[in-house]
Amino acid sequence: MPDPTIEAARDILADSLLEMRSVLVGCSAAELNRRPSGDDTNSIAVLVTHAMHSTRAWLSLATGAPPPDRNRPAEFLVTPDDPAAFTAWFDQVAADCRALLEDDVRFEPSATHVVPWQTDGDGEPVTAAWALLHALEHLREHVGHAQLTRQVQ
Repeated sequence: MPDPTIEAARDILADSLLEMRSVLVGCSAAELNRRPSGDDTNSIAVLVTHAMHSTRAWLSLATGAPPPDRNRPAEFLVTPDDPAAFTAWFDQVAADCRALLEDDVRFEPSATHVVPWQTDGDGEPVTAAWALLHALEHLREHVGHAQLTRQVQ
């Protein structure tokens, strides 16, 4: 019997990924890289890159999968010049995220893990339940940011 929490997470993830991908459709490289209000704001490309790396990392933590390599600061510097290649990259990471929530995942909500990419040094562990919920809410937040950024172009 599928875990109802994972089933719900899978549905929310699918909706979020669909909405994020729709932001990319039809964007030129200039539109992907435009910072809506100057250098201290994020482009669509930055929002998508950060959201996808973050989602994959938090879902890995939630499901006990090995965490992917991640260079968080580099996520905020991305400037793709090929929209089709960027969308293909998005599709691959989205597939990786969906695979982490496949039917055979063993979700242990109370399992704890240290967040390997946090650099603040506190090393405080989080539960798998927290990591799963954070992955989904953080992705949704950035879907909204990307949608708004696309609307102001």
